[in-house]
Amino acid sequence: AEKLEESSAEAKALSYVHDATTSGHDSYQEGQKCINCLLYTDPSQEEWGGCAVFPGKLVNANGWCTAYVARG
Repeated sequence: AEKLEESSAEAKALSYVHDATTSGHDSYQEGQKCINCLLYTDPSQEEWGGCAVFPGKLVNANGWCTAYVARG
């Protein structure tokens, strides 16, 4: 799988960023990032990993998008 580009249409549609702290989106809350999101498929991947929202792409573990769902 290849890394998701912030500039891609699919990433922009969900306001995805590689670094959650730079988000600036109204929905973003401090501490939220891909690695602690329910949609991140393998939390043991600490740099780049799969995401249910972006099939076939890798997202940054420290990234964020509007589909964020806190992992129980």
